[in-house]
Amino acid sequence: MTHHKPPLLLLILLITTAIATASAANFIQQFKEAPKFDNAADCPPTTTDTTAIHIAMTLDATYLRGSMAAILSVLQHSSCPQNIIFHFITSTTTTSSDPTRLRATITTSFPYLNFHIYPFNDSFIPGLISTSIRSALDTPLNYARTYLADILPLHVTKIIYLDSDIILVDDIATLSATLLPNDTVLAAPEYCNANFTFYFTPTFWSNPSLSLTFTNRNPCYFNTGVMVIDLQRWRSGDYTRKIEEWMELQKRMRIYELGSLPPFLLVFAGKIAPVDHRWNQHGLGGDNYRGLCRDLHPGPVSLLHWSGKGKPWVRLDAGRPCPLDALWAPYDLLKSQVLFDS
Repeated sequence: MTHHKPPLLLLILLITTAIATASAANFIQQFKEAPKFDNAADCPPTTTDTTAIHIAMTLDATYLRGSMAAILSVLQHSSCPQNIIFHFITSTTTTSSDPTRLRATITTSFPYLNFHIYPFNDSFIPGLISTSIRSALDTPLNYARTYLADILPLHVTKIIYLDSDIILVDDIATLSATLLPNDTVLAAPEYCNANFTFYFTPTFWSNPSLSLTFTNRNPCYFNTGVMVIDLQRWRSGDYTRKIEEWMELQKRMRIYELGSLPPFLLVFAGKIAPVDHRWNQHGLGGDNYRGLCRDLHPGPVSLLHWSGKGKPWVRLDAGRPCPLDALWAPYDLLKSQVLFDS
């Protein structure tokens, strides 16, 4: 049998890739300490859980720079920042989510922050998901929002979920005060002018037993990167299981393309409490393919959201920022990026 030597160019490419991978694994970001933010004089006391504003975010090294900027923006624009409790969910299956290192990073930059870290064993998630149109949407931690009711302690009855690629320019207490009438579980800005059929495949729409899911519901698209959730109602309605049932069906027959969003639409679209659009000026990261620059939607702005492929810190570092990335830059706490010995 004749053995052919691999071309020199291929060997160089493999060695370069291995070095880059090793370097990335030993790469850590260092952040500046943020200012201390105090409550206004008329803030309610922080001794009771009912006065607290609970915020959930995922936390890992890949999006850590975005998360740090998001935290700073929340505190800076809050009238009662000491009443805010952050709940960070980390993955137990990836080294980039090492809770000890992440806790040290958060504590160094925000010494006064009231926060908790919850390691989430997401090893079962790959068995529930199929590939989507962008690999970042397939990370197991991206699905943690489905399991908040299981991850967080029972005394947390209402949560604001935020993606890591957001910046607030308004008081989050206003968003927290969103009413969830009757048995409503979730509130988010709705976008009824979006083409709702786009979020599901022809296989879904051509199957009457599936498309009838939205009968009498008047469903509209909403973005799951900003949500207000009643966790008590979620738990009592077993909504995690309802979402998982759609994920399991997706494994058998492809009914959508967009990661963790479509199961939320299948369960909640047409049943949520509306939130003003100002609380999710989304899509600033462009589409899921090229991440081209986009303008703001018409109207006032309380929250900027770089959903899509393009992230402001990546574009700024590359020297190719979009105009709106300049609104993210003032919240960037990055001090340096260094290699460390593992």
